[in-house]
Amino acid sequence: MYKTLSKELLDFISASPSCYHAIANIRNELIQNGFEELYEGSRWNLDENKNYFVIRNNSSIIAFKVPTKDFKGFEICASHSDSPSFKIKENAEISVSDKYVKLNTEKYGGMLMATWLDRPLSVAGRVIVKTDSGLETKLVNVDKDLLVIPNLAIHMNREANDGFKFNAQVDMLPLVGSGEAKNCFMDIIAESAGTKKDDIVGSDLFLYSRVEGRIWGACDEYVSSSQLDDLQCAFASLKGFIASKNEQSIPVLAVFDNEEVGSGTKQGADSTFLYDTLTRINSALSRTDEDYLRALASSFMVSADNAHAAHPNHGEKADPVNKPYMNNGIVIKFNANQKYTTDSVSEAMFKMILEKAGVPYQVFTNRSDMAGGSTLGNISNAHVSLNTVDIGLAQLAMHSTYETAGVKDTYYLVKGLETFFSTVIEEKGNGKYDMKF
Repeated sequence: MYKTLSKELLDFISASPSCYHAIANIRNELIQNGFEELYEGSRWNLDENKNYFVIRNNSSIIAFKVPTKDFKGFEICASHSDSPSFKIKENAEISVSDKYVKLNTEKYGGMLMATWLDRPLSVAGRVIVKTDSGLETKLVNVDKDLLVIPNLAIHMNREANDGFKFNAQVDMLPLVGSGEAKNCFMDIIAESAGTKKDDIVGSDLFLYSRVEGRIWGACDEYVSSSQLDDLQCAFASLKGFIASKNEQSIPVLAVFDNEEVGSGTKQGADSTFLYDTLTRINSALSRTDEDYLRALASSFMVSADNAHAAHPNHGEKADPVNKPYMNNGIVIKFNANQKYTTDSVSEAMFKMILEKAGVPYQVFTNRSDMAGGSTLGNISNAHVSLNTVDIGLAQLAMHSTYETAGVKDTYYLVKGLETFFSTVIEEKGNGKYDMKF
């Protein structure tokens, strides 16, 4: 059971080398399960007992189910589609003494740079091509071992094991070929996209690791792959969402782009995408503005982004008490400064949901003398304000090209979110809530 689902997760990640591929794969899964695609530029005609989704920028998606026009609220789970990588710059090729061709890149997000060295890499993303009527987007995945970022030998860098500081413009540029490869890169991209090089007028291309994900450990208890942060949560939330049934509230699956760079884009959690979608749902079902605000009061968001497991070699980096472990269940995340949105109300609600699901949970807080990161919940709440809990799955080596998580935890999140999406919450005033499972 656990291994079967983990293998499905690895297949999903393998087929999602960029955020655009991840959203395309989620789209295909939704269509296979009877969801109808909506477009932001078209009129929305929604019916009861039907399921829908809408995509923005090919890198963010929101799906929802409409059980009734008289719904109580929205049950929302948000995760993100992007991961730290290196984005390929315009005019990417750099020739070195006519003997090498390397690519000019820049950092996207905060990655562990050393993990990108000395391993097979390739390129994925999207290109924008000219058509007779305008423009069209095509996905790109150069499905071969195309690149390597070579380390400098220890003989030439005696400080390599003593806290060497990488320079992204010097140390992290990938080698694509010998001098004979000059002017070939965009030909390779065009071939992968199934188009002509001269028709490409724009691109968003990123490096990705070609190292395959694996299940490993003495008892097959771990799963390792690139992009576990946050495709593990995106995958699990999709599975739980599709399996859920709710007759009184609207389940909403949201997967946003650009979390790793602050979410401040038209398709990020700091955009109007969620607000636009929820208000359009409300309007298309002939409900009033007051109906919408009443629904928000009875709504709940799960902000799902992976958490740090206690490290086997660095236990001192964890909180003395609240240190989660892989395979020990869903992690509820807390931060006094509201980098995580969990408070006593959302904590209590989500614990009740997980107990109903029969799923274990644990708690994460940072050490009080260490700053942590932030995620989707507090950013999204600035646009759509509702009770929100921040959660994740415990993992090691976050932002490495090869992260590690527990083989059981994907299953726990699927089951927990299936119960969450099936829950009806109704606000009764003065801190009182009715919950129906």
